[in-house]
Amino acid sequence: MSETILIADDHPLFRQALMLAVANVAPGARVVEAGTLTAAARAASDAADLKLIMLDLKMPGAIGYSGIALLHAERPDVPILVVSSAEGANVAEEARAFGAVGFLRKDVDLARIEDAIRVALGGQAAAVPSTEPVEQVRREVAGLTPTQLKVLLEVLDGKLNKQIAFDLGMSEATVKAHMTAIMRKLDVQNRTQAALIARSLGLDLRG
Repeated sequence: MSETILIADDHPLFRQALMLAVANVAPGARVVEAGTLTAAARAASDAADLKLIMLDLKMPGAIGYSGIALLHAERPDVPILVVSSAEGANVAEEARAFGAVGFLRKDVDLARIEDAIRVALGGQAAAVPSTEPVEQVRREVAGLTPTQLKVLLEVLDGKLNKQIAFDLGMSEATVKAHMTAIMRKLDVQNRTQAALIARSLGLDLRG
C-alpha cells in the first residue's frame, strides 16, 4: 500500500507548490488535499496509510493552534508539519507544543520544505515533556478528543449548549457530558475557566 500525505491549506496554488515538494521527496506517495479544517479532519480520519500531515494554521474552521490539536487528536501517530504565514516570536514553539513535529514559514524556499518533509517522514523523537504548569495544561488541551476540542472551540465562540448541540449534531445532554469531561481534564470548575485556559494557550488568536 502506498503512503498517503495530507496537504491542508485553503490556497490552491500553495497546495500545488507543496505537492511539488512532496513529489520530489516521496514520488510514490498519494496526496490528499483539504481546503478546510473540517475536510482535513475527515481526510485524516479516513486515510489508513497516512504518513504525514502538512498543515496551514490559517484556514477556514481553524482558530489559533486548534488545527494542530484537532488533527493530532484524530491521528496521534502521524507527524504534522506546519507550513504557515502565522506571525509571532513563539509560533514555532507553540506549534510543537500542540503536537507538530516542525514549523516552516510559507516564504522559505522549496528545498527547505523538501528537507522538512524528509525529516518528518523519517520520524522524529518526541521532545521531553516539560514539568512547567503551563506545559502541563497545554498537554491536557492537546490531549482532548476531537469531539471535545470541537465543543471547546464552540464555547470559545460564545455559544450555549443548545447552539453547540445543533452545530455538532448531538443532544444537549451529550454536550454537557463532553463539557464535564473537558472541565475534569483541565481541572477547572466551569466553562468560562475552560475557555480562559484555552484562550491563554493560543487556541483563540482572533484578538
